[in-house]
Amino acid sequence: MTIVKNSIATLHYTLKDDAGEILDVADENNPFLYMHGVGGMIPGLEKALENSKAGEKVVVSVAPADAYGERNPNLTQDVPREMFGSIPDEDMVVGAQFQAQTDQGVEIITVAAIEGDTIKIDGNHPMAGETLHFDVDVIDVREATEEEISHGHPHGPGGHQH
Repeated sequence: MTIVKNSIATLHYTLKDDAGEILDVADENNPFLYMHGVGGMIPGLEKALENSKAGEKVVVSVAPADAYGERNPNLTQDVPREMFGSIPDEDMVVGAQFQAQTDQGVEIITVAAIEGDTIKIDGNHPMAGETLHFDVDVIDVREATEEEISHGHPHGPGGHQH
């Protein structure tokens, strides 16, 4: 079977940035399952995996426009330390991530800089502006169940369970 809309693919992959640093790994201990064609994966990788079969290897570089987008400078701002309330100082470090309620729902913000009582926060996705280099092994491809299709994601080991 090939990877087409509403198929469930099990992948092992290594994701690197332009400098060759490993950003993420999915392997036999932590495989990645996704349902193809429902928006659960970055568009550039999904397009590269279309029509692949179990046992195939897909190596692809995905530009920011087909991944997490370019960095948007309007998503950074300086806020007062008191906005973080009771978060201990030892947890307020550059790179720390927090959930924030925004007009678009709950989003992840990252602490970009700390200058005294002023915290610079960044609402960009941590991989925004990055070209992503994937080395993917397609482990398995199967048809989604009716329940998975109605929920829009895989169920069972490595997928979402109810």
